[in-house]
Amino acid sequence: MKQPTSLKNKIAIVGVGESEIGRVPHMTGLGLNAQACKRALDDAGLKVSDIDGLLTAYSFTEPYFMLGSVMCEYLGIQPRFNASMVVGGGSPAIMLKHAAEAIASGQAEVILVCAGENRATGQSRDAAVSTLLAVGHPYFEQPYGGSIPGYYAMIAQRHMYKYGTTREQMASVAVNTRANALLHPNAHMKKPISMDDVLSAKPIADPLGMLDCCLLSDAGGAFIVTSAERAKDLKCKPVYLQGIGEFHTHEHLMCAPSLTEFGATESGRVAYEMAGLGPKDIDVAQLYDCFSIVPIIELEELGFVKPGEGGAFFAEGRGRVGGDLPINTHGGMLSHAHAGAAGGLFGIVEAVRQLRGGLGERQVNGAEVALVHNEGGILSSHCTIILANDKG
Repeated sequence: MKQPTSLKNKIAIVGVGESEIGRVPHMTGLGLNAQACKRALDDAGLKVSDIDGLLTAYSFTEPYFMLGSVMCEYLGIQPRFNASMVVGGGSPAIMLKHAAEAIASGQAEVILVCAGENRATGQSRDAAVSTLLAVGHPYFEQPYGGSIPGYYAMIAQRHMYKYGTTREQMASVAVNTRANALLHPNAHMKKPISMDDVLSAKPIADPLGMLDCCLLSDAGGAFIVTSAERAKDLKCKPVYLQGIGEFHTHEHLMCAPSLTEFGATESGRVAYEMAGLGPKDIDVAQLYDCFSIVPIIELEELGFVKPGEGGAFFAEGRGRVGGDLPINTHGGMLSHAHAGAAGGLFGIVEAVRQLRGGLGERQVNGAEVALVHNEGGILSSHCTIILANDKG
């Protein structure tokens, strides 16, 4: 298969921003996005008029069809490059890839990427449940009552059967990320949790309980992408794209080729090859964690441990700040925030901040190379990013 054109050291992220996070009833989804965008622009030392491209994702709480155009209208931007992308939770990483390719090919110079919505306060309980049901195939899955937690529970059951992964190992993922979230001043969750809390939480879909499932937050996030050359003149130290790869295996779980092997292996391979790096070169990782089983699978597929060893890695505390490979240092979607596509986007924001340094207690000592992995659907669409704080 022909390898994609290398983007290594050609593209930089020069600004990041988060909105208020949690229950923010006084702000709309557009407002949360706009606040995050303003903070990203301030971080970069740029003005709205400097932006000539915008990418955003989708919203279940806003009544807009062409969300990308709506965001431009809301922010007062008339760009030459614009789209709204729907690749589920994989959207932010894939938007970074599209932005990088657009800049490298001269379609735009400075692209603003944003996502988020007010899922905690802008959606009723019935609407939230309906959203969870809508992901299944309309003819062959939905009639049987399948939901997003149910599909991920099937994957967890299969992983437990094949590799012996335990319920306690999955619970340790939630405990680890909550510990990390307590070090982040803007995280949705503010209280520690114990292993007993996770194991005794309200059952959702066996073996997953409430604390194994991602949050519903009001939140927006943004980052700004430009060329490495343009980044030299900006306010903040740039973070350089080293490698990026995507891979898609299915949309509906009934068509997945496997319940234990997904597309992260291939997206990771492309990213590693572009970067000229491997798992041992990564100092900090931000892995998509919509459910506690997911980062276990991603850790294995991205080559950090062998298949079946991901659960033990988390249970031994090796993913905490100070561990062998700190994972989801902001608290991830289990404890920092999840609001549509913003969940994965915050992993990119956190990776940039870790590579810049100065995060106090949650700073990973000596962090120079970070990996971010986003997945969308039911482990359907994957994108892996490798970032570094210099060109190597």
